[in-house]
Amino acid sequence: MLYFVTDRKVATKDFYGILQEAAEAGVDGIILREKDLKKEQLYSMAKKVKFIVKGTDTKLIINGNLSVAKGVKAHGYHMGFEKFMKEESKDLKAFNGSIGVSVHCVAEAKIAEKKGADYLLAGHVFDTSCKRGLEPRGVSWLKEVIEEVNIPVIAIGGIHQKNLHRLQSIGLHGIAVRSLIMESAEPKSTVKSLRHQWFAD
Repeated sequence: MLYFVTDRKVATKDFYGILQEAAEAGVDGIILREKDLKKEQLYSMAKKVKFIVKGTDTKLIINGNLSVAKGVKAHGYHMGFEKFMKEESKDLKAFNGSIGVSVHCVAEAKIAEKKGADYLLAGHVFDTSCKRGLEPRGVSWLKEVIEEVNIPVIAIGGIHQKNLHRLQSIGLHGIAVRSLIMESAEPKSTVKSLRHQWFAD
C-alpha cells in the first residue's frame, strides 16, 4: 500500500492537481492532513478531494476531524495517538470506515491496537524535513513495532526511492510519504516510481 499525506503549504504546484495526479497514478490512499483548517474549510476541501478520487482506487482518509470524516463518508479516519486516546469508543465505532493512528513507540502501538485501531502509521523512520532536529527511529525499531502488533503497520518519515529497499521484506503493510509527492515537479511519475519499486519482486 502507498499512502499520500497532504500538506498544501509545501505544494510546489496546484494542490488539487497534485492530488489528482497521485490518484490517477494509483496511490492507494490520500490522508487529508490540513490541521490548521477549521471544520467548514476542511469539509469543503474534503468534498473536492472525494470528487477527485471518484472513479479511481484511491481511498480518502480524513485526519483529525471525525465529524468531517463522517460528513463526507470518507473511507477512513486518521489521528495522532493522543487524540485517539481522547476519542470516545462509541463515536469511533459509529464511524463506518477504517481507523488509523500515528504511533511513535512500541507501547503506543500496542495500546492503539487494544483500543481498536485498524492500522498504524509508524515513524518517523528516516531523517525528514518535517521532523527537523529529531532523531529518526530507524528500521530496527519499525521491525519491533511490526512484531508486537497484529494489525497492519505503515511506515512514514523520510521515505524515498533510495532507502525504500530497506523497508521491504520486514512485514510492512505499506509506506506513507508527504513531501516526496507534495513537492514533486511530476507527482504522477513519482507515485508510479514508488509503486513500481515497492511492488517489485
